Amino acid sequence: MDSQKGALLGFSALLLAACNTAAPANLESAEAQQPAPEAQVVPEGDVELWPAVESNLIDPAIEARINELMAKMTLEQKVGQVIQADNGSVTPEEVKEYRLGSVLSGGNSGPNGKQYGTVDEWLAAVDAYYMASVDPEGVEVAIPILWGIDAVHGHNNVIGGTLFPHNIGLGAMRDPDLMGEIARVTATELRVTGHDWTFAPTVAVPRDSRWGRSYEGFGEDPEIVAAYSPRIVEGLQGVFGSDDFLSDAHIISTAKHFLGDGGTDGGKDQGDAILPEADLVRLHAAGYPPAIEAGALSVMASFSSWNGSKIHGDHYLLTDVLKGRMGFNGFVVGDWNAHGQLDGCTNEDCAAALLAGLDMYMAPDSWKGLYKNTLAEVKSGEIPMERLDDAVRRILRAKFYYKVFDQVRPAERPLSGRSDLLGSPEHRAIARQAVRESLVLLKNEGSVLPIRPDAKILVAGNGADNISKQAGGWTLTWQGGGLSNDLFPNADSILDGLQDAAANVTYSSDGSYTAKPDVAIIVFGEEPYAEFRGDVDHLAYDIDGTKERNLLQKLKADGVPVVTVFLSGRPMWVNPELNASDAFVAAWWPGSEGAGVADLLIADADGQPRNDFTGKLSFSWPRAADQQPLNVGDAVYDPLFAYGYGLSYAAPGAVASDLDETVSADLVSARANSVFFENGSFVSDWAAELVGDVTQSRVDHNAQEDALLLTFGGAGGSVAFKDGNARNFLRESNGDMELTLMLKSSVAGQVEIGMQCEADGCASYDTLPAEVANANEWTEVRLSLSCLKGLDLEAVTSPFTLKANGAGTVAVTDVHFAEDEDAQETCLSE
Repeated sequence: MDSQKGALLGFSALLLAACNTAAPANLESAEAQQPAPEAQVVPEGDVELWPAVESNLIDPAIEARINELMAKMTLEQKVGQVIQADNGSVTPEEVKEYRLGSVLSGGNSGPNGKQYGTVDEWLAAVDAYYMASVDPEGVEVAIPILWGIDAVHGHNNVIGGTLFPHNIGLGAMRDPDLMGEIARVTATELRVTGHDWTFAPTVAVPRDSRWGRSYEGFGEDPEIVAAYSPRIVEGLQGVFGSDDFLSDAHIISTAKHFLGDGGTDGGKDQGDAILPEADLVRLHAAGYPPAIEAGALSVMASFSSWNGSKIHGDHYLLTDVLKGRMGFNGFVVGDWNAHGQLDGCTNEDCAAALLAGLDMYMAPDSWKGLYKNTLAEVKSGEIPMERLDDAVRRILRAKFYYKVFDQVRPAERPLSGRSDLLGSPEHRAIARQAVRESLVLLKNEGSVLPIRPDAKILVAGNGADNISKQAGGWTLTWQGGGLSNDLFPNADSILDGLQDAAANVTYSSDGSYTAKPDVAIIVFGEEPYAEFRGDVDHLAYDIDGTKERNLLQKLKADGVPVVTVFLSGRPMWVNPELNASDAFVAAWWPGSEGAGVADLLIADADGQPRNDFTGKLSFSWPRAADQQPLNVGDAVYDPLFAYGYGLSYAAPGAVASDLDETVSADLVSARANSVFFENGSFVSDWAAELVGDVTQSRVDHNAQEDALLLTFGGAGGSVAFKDGNARNFLRESNGDMELTLMLKSSVAGQVEIGMQCEADGCASYDTLPAEVANANEWTEVRLSLSCLKGLDLEAVTSPFTLKANGAGTVAVTDVHFAEDEDAQETCLSE
C-alpha cells in the first residue's frame, strides 16, 4: 500500500485536472490557488464552470426494460416509487399498499423497534418488507424495494460488524487502495443482513472543523476526496462494466451531500455556504465527477444552502449542473425530511423539491401525507407527468442495474445470514491496517515511543477500555457512545491491544497507582456525536481545565513519561494537554480494531518499532481555540500543525514544550453561561437532574431527535439543568435577558418553569398558561429573569427547571438566554 500513498497526490491531480476543478494537488499549489477570504460572491448560473462528465449508465437494453415496466405501472405506483419511508414509521403492509420504492433505516431505526440488531433480526426485517413489496395483489407488476442504511464506517448498525476508522482518520492514511478494500468489506457485510444500499461515500470537504460532521470528511482539501471517491464507489458497487458490477457481494452507493455541506458559514450543520460559484466547484465538487464516472447510482442532496438557496429546491444545481453538465443519470435522493425546509413546503407537501430535480424524497415519518399530496399534485398538473416519469425512470434504472427482478428474496441470497463474515479475520485485518495507517504522531519528545514490551505500563483514561467511545458516532446508535463492550464481540479495545502487546500493563481508569510505572498511556477525548449535535462554537477540548489535564500534569510532575492517545472527530485545541505529554497521538475515532494503536506504540523485543507512523494530517491543527476556519492555503495560515504534518520514528521532530495555554475569558464563559441545550444535546457539562415520576428521551423538532422529551407519570416530577456549579446571572437580569426555549406540552395539570439557586430550597417559578401547557404544539416560551422573584441570581445552580404536577409529556429544545426583543418584562402567568 505504501506505493499508493506515494502516488496519491499525482493520482489526485490527474483526476482534478480531468474534471477542470483546478483543485490543488499538493501543499504548494494549494497555497497558491486558495482564494482570499474577502472573495466576493458572484451570481450563480455559469454552467461552463462545472466539469463535463461522461456517464455510461444509459444502456439500451435496460432502457427498453424500463419502458416496458413503466407502461404497466399505475400512477399510484409511480408516486410510491419516489418516496422512501423509515422502517420505524412504516409497516410491510403499508409498503405493499402504497407501493413505496424504498425503505431506509435511520440512525436509531433498527429491526423490531430497536436501535440496532443482530444478523438474524435484520435479515428477517429486510425479508418481510421485500416480500410485501413484491406481492402482486392489485397491480400488474410489483416492484421490489431498495433498503438503504447509513453504513458510514463499516456496517455500523449490526452487532459484530467490522467498524473502520471514521473518514477523518482514513483521510490521514492517503491510501486509495486500502480505501477500496474497506468499501468492499462494508458491501460484503451489508449483504449478510440483506441490505441493498448505503448512504456513502461522504465526499464533503469540511472547511470549518466546528462542523459536527467534520469527521465524515476525508480532509479540508479536495485532493484526497477526489482520489478516494471512485475507489469507494467501486469497492461498494464493483467495477462498472465488469461482470462483478453489483454482483452478489456488492451494493448501491450514494455520493453525498450535494453540494457545499462542508462549506457552511460558521461550520453550522444544515447551514449556508456563502461563496462564489467558482469556489463551490473548485472546493466542494471534486468528489462527484470521479464517483459519477465510476458508476455511482445515487447522489444525496444536501440539507444545506448555497448563497441562501436550499439545495433541495435548487433546480440549477440538481438539474442543470448535476444531471446536465455533470451527466449524472442515476437518481437523486433527499435527506431526512429536508424537503420540508423549503419555503412554502412542509414535510408532508413539497412539489418544489421534485420539480427542482429531487427523484426520491427521504420522508421517514412523513411519507404517508407526502404520498397523498404528491399524487394530488401530479393529477392536478402542478407536477408534470414528464418530471415524475423521469424520476421513476432514474430509480428503476438503478434497480435494474442491481438486478432486483432477477434476485431471490433477501433471506435466500448467497451471502445472507453469513454471520461468519461479520468481523471475519480478513475484515478485521483490513480494519487494523487502517488504524495503523490513520494514526498521526504529533509529538514524541525524548523518544518515549515506542515503548519496550517489558516496561511497566500504566493505562488510564475513559477511552482506554471503551469500544463504543473509540468507534465514535454512527456506531450501533445514531449518536454512538455509552454502550457496553459486550455489544462488540468482534472488536478489541485499545486496552485489549496494549495488554496483548506488552507483559506488564496495569489499568486504572483514574490514573492512580501504587508502584510507579515506567510510562503512562492516557486515552481520552471527545464523546461520540453525529450531525448537528456535534456543532461547536470553538475547538477547545477542555476549555475550563476540568477533564484529564490535571492527571497528565500530576503524572508528569511525578516523573512518569506520559503518552496521550487522543480520540476525536476533528483537530482540537489541546495545547495544555500537549504541554503535559511527552508523546501525543491523534487517533481520531479508530473503530473496532483498537489493537491497531498498540501496533505502533509498543516495540518489539529488541525495543525497535514493530510498525512506523505513516499518517499525515488531512486537517490543519489549530494554534488557538477560536482559530476557525483554518485551511491550507489561507491568505493568513498559522496552524500549530500544518496540513500534511505527521512525525514518525524514521523522521522525528521537536515540538515546543511551552505552547500558549491562554484562552480568552469571554470564550470560557460565553457558551456555558448562555446556552444550555440545543440541537438535541446539552452544551458543555450541563445535564438533566430528574426528580419524581419523570423520564427523558429524544424527539424531533426541526431535525431528527433535536429535542428533549420529558414524560411525566401521574405523580408528576421535575427536571433541572445542572452542571455542578453556581453561576452569577445578575448581569443577565440587569441586561433584560430572557430565558428562551421551544416547548411542546401536553400535561394534565400545571406546568411551571423557573430556576434554582444554591441555598437549600432557593427557587422561583412562573406558571405556564394552561392553553400552552395542554396545546401539544410547538411554542416559543420567553421568561424574563426579573419575573423570578426572590431568586438569588448571584448563585444560580439551575438556570432552567421545569415542574409538572400531572401526567403527560413536555418536549423542550433550544434552551438559552436571549436578549429581550421588546424591552418589556415577559412573565408566563400574565
